[in-house]
Amino acid sequence: MSRKITASLFISLDGVVEAPDQWHFPYFNDEMGAAVDASLKTADVMLFGRRTYDSFAGAWPDREAAGGDDAGFAKQLGDMRKIVFSRGPLEFQWRNSEQARGDVSEVAAALKGESGGDVALSGSVSVIRQLLDAGLLDELQLLVHPIAVRKGMRLFDEGEPSVPLKLLRSQTFTTGVLHLVYGPDTAPPTGGYEEAVAALGE
Repeated sequence: MSRKITASLFISLDGVVEAPDQWHFPYFNDEMGAAVDASLKTADVMLFGRRTYDSFAGAWPDREAAGGDDAGFAKQLGDMRKIVFSRGPLEFQWRNSEQARGDVSEVAAALKGESGGDVALSGSVSVIRQLLDAGLLDELQLLVHPIAVRKGMRLFDEGEPSVPLKLLRSQTFTTGVLHLVYGPDTAPPTGGYEEAVAALGE
């Protein structure tokens, strides 16, 4: 059985995924914590873009060393193999980190063919886009926050080909956050205006 590649993102109601630290935290609760934990529980590899990795590496090692409430989660991240995509050379201080050898689709396809736990992403929007385009992302987990941020990078670029997805499962948190899990839709709906009008008339 091949490894599954899953990605998890905090996203606003208007599709913004940039700088969630500026709008996400008021909505964090135990339900969301459990969802984040579950998304990483079966994984033993994480993929990162450069900026997301720098953000994680700048915070989680210190949290592990501090021994606070999130030290266990910080240790879990530290123990995982972390593969970072970057155009320039990297030097690592966080343990179990390495630079990707190859592009996103090459590395992801190779990982899916290996034995081991699942492969996870948290953030790293550019990597997620490339995995979606290559048909290599098995699950896209969106934590949709009930706020319109109205500025910042959105998950999908305009003008790119459409990406059909199907809803695998969903959950509503008490904060109003929607946890939506999508997978690739290999047989998306077909039809046009005439079929829609006919359906309304039934």
